[in-house]
Amino acid sequence: MNDRFLQLSDVAEILNISASQTYALVRSGELPAIKIGGRGQWRVERSELEAYIQRAYEQTRAFVAANPMSRNEAMPED
Repeated sequence: MNDRFLQLSDVAEILNISASQTYALVRSGELPAIKIGGRGQWRVERSELEAYIQRAYEQTRAFVAANPMSRNEAMPED
């Protein structure tokens, strides 16, 4: 069963980023999340993560359209 809410560590794993990068996305408001419980545990709703991913795709498409790659530009390495 897919849980409705994800821990920040789960989000980090899904996005293949660090826990600190995930926390920064939440704290900046770029990735909506809630703080629950007495210890203030952060949770991200799965639908909010999917919406964030879709926004990232849209932003990337807009960037690529506005900044076409030249023939001499090398591909970056991972």
